[in-house]
Amino acid sequence: MDPDPTDMKSALAGFCTGVAVITARDPADGRPVGMAVQSFSSVSLDPPLVCFCPAHTSTTWPRIRASGRFAVNVLAADQEELCRRFAVTGGDKFAGTAWRPGAAGAPLLDGALATIECTLDAVLDGGDHAIALGRVDALTAHRDTGPLLYFRRSYGRLPSVASEAARAFSSSSMSASMASARSRSEA
Repeated sequence: MDPDPTDMKSALAGFCTGVAVITARDPADGRPVGMAVQSFSSVSLDPPLVCFCPAHTSTTWPRIRASGRFAVNVLAADQEELCRRFAVTGGDKFAGTAWRPGAAGAPLLDGALATIECTLDAVLDGGDHAIALGRVDALTAHRDTGPLLYFRRSYGRLPSVASEAARAFSSSSMSASMASARSRSEA
């Protein structure tokens, strides 16, 4: 017997996620389109793949899918208002939003922690959502600050102490630690 959807939402709200905005250019008219997601994840290093899971009811997802290319804009802690703008259906989400076109034309949002430019690699069935796999074409880390978080239907930030600790942890020791952890990981 399947769990009650309300119980499932309540239980899964206890999983803290980062927030990203997926952007593309509508192939029909060239206009920028975008949607906020919390279902973004790294999938594979070889080949370089990421994924996000748009709802089948999304009005933006069909236009992103049709473009065949998209950008993931990982939001910073100070971008909650931007996230809220891209989380709604309809309207001009790009009005007053600073952005520039990426190498393949997908909008890269100013102020994002990182941008990841992708080619749509596959779309899998995920129940009432799709699972969109993107092959990473280019990526850039832009800012050294904390991420925007989503937890129990609210936005949040890491304490500044965590950001200071992250800056103190050098990228070379981080790479070595990640490689060591990855070699022991089953994920």
